[in-house]
Amino acid sequence: MTQTELKEFLDNKVIQYNNRNFIESDPVQIPHLFTKKEDIEIAGFLAATISWGKRPMIIKNCLQMMDLLGNTPHDFVMHHTQEDLEKLANFKHRTFNGIDLQFFITSLKNIYTNYGGLEQVFAKNISNNSLQPAIHEFKKVFFKIPHPTRTTKHVSDPLKGSAAKRINMFLRWMVRQDKLGVDLGIWKSISPAYLSCPLDVHTGNVGRKLGLITRKQNDAKALLELDNNLRKLDAKDPIKYDFALFGLGVFEGF
Repeated sequence: MTQTELKEFLDNKVIQYNNRNFIESDPVQIPHLFTKKEDIEIAGFLAATISWGKRPMIIKNCLQMMDLLGNTPHDFVMHHTQEDLEKLANFKHRTFNGIDLQFFITSLKNIYTNYGGLEQVFAKNISNNSLQPAIHEFKKVFFKIPHPTRTTKHVSDPLKGSAAKRINMFLRWMVRQDKLGVDLGIWKSISPAYLSCPLDVHTGNVGRKLGLITRKQNDAKALLELDNNLRKLDAKDPIKYDFALFGLGVFEGF
């Protein structure tokens, strides 16, 4: 395909998948449960953090996590007691367990108390028109307080080679101005042009078949390659093509 043909093909796939029907089977439904800004972003961050594996199990465990937080995630983060934290001890999703969740709650309280919240941490660390350096800085802030060594693996660092799929997905949810109702777009201080695609096995495989990626590994270098090519197709909203690549891979077996 020529670049014009590729853009037309992918634009049509975006229209096919970027609609509210997408929410029903996707973890993005978790932040959609809330209306308060801080509830949306905390629920989204926690849901994105455990978004690996089979999606029905992800959604089930996300709902369990919200239930443990009393379905008021911001209030729980800001006002929890030690006894409240102990009630999280038995939570488990794959390798993310109660110890990790307890620390995440503690760290989020530190971020909302001392750094102005999640949006502020990401917004002030953008560089080179990219949010990848901001993710690196976010991880440093997130683990600035005493933490279990095991928990650091649950926040990726793109400057150490990771594609940081789950954080990039969270940022898509928070930043992208989606008039069709999937992405929430509640962060107004960050341009959608700076977003990166949540690169996973599905988007990676489809991206290679379409010539958007040549690198074999799904890592930070492959993500940069994909980002550069998607921005040629739409410089203002490159991340919309995540719907096309993911949909082609998951729903069509492309």
